[in-house]
Amino acid sequence: MPPVIEFTRIGRTYPGPPPVTALKGVNLVVRRGEYVSVVGPSGSGKSTFLNLIGMLDRPTTGTYRFDGIETSGLREKQRTALRGRRIGFVFQAFHLLPHRNAAENVMLSQLYVGVNRKERRRHATAMLDKVGLSHRATALTSQMSGGERQRVAIARALVNEPSLLLCDEPTGNLDSKTAHEVMSLIESLHASGLTVLLVTHDESLAARALRTVMIRDGSLTESIGETR
Repeated sequence: MPPVIEFTRIGRTYPGPPPVTALKGVNLVVRRGEYVSVVGPSGSGKSTFLNLIGMLDRPTTGTYRFDGIETSGLREKQRTALRGRRIGFVFQAFHLLPHRNAAENVMLSQLYVGVNRKERRRHATAMLDKVGLSHRATALTSQMSGGERQRVAIARALVNEPSLLLCDEPTGNLDSKTAHEVMSLIESLHASGLTVLLVTHDESLAARALRTVMIRDGSLTESIGETR
């Protein structure tokens, strides 16, 4: 099977004046089933890298194949469909709707991918059970702890059975005990076969991955091992 992520000489320059080059000549292959962390100091290009991986932005130069599909030539509607079906996002800020319950938040991920309401409900219930929150399915997310909200966000990311779980500082708003529990959940998902890419400034979190790459000054400067 093709790699999940294949960057070939990817660059991203923001127009000026003066123009700012955030990424330059980045090559990266992430194969199915890998668990890769991406680290780098503030201003290194991590956010740009994340946006390109998630197809939230387009590269200025180079080619990006996702699941073997060349994404650069896709129309925006096609990119949105590919992103919605094959990438699950987990963010530091959760991005849940506070006036909706846990199940409804998870169901929203399938609203625009052609799944009927009954099936959306069934899938949401199954995903909440997978992350240990089936007993909180009808609770408003505004009434949940930070750890519970992040579990809802992970369930939402998983509901379309993505090729990639893309995590951006997933423990940034959590205390150390809850952060450990969330990372253990992510690691169990990887152990079940899911491809995981974790973007973080926390080197202790990055070290938990099987492979770490470093971005510095817009370049991929280091690749540490294939396994730990």
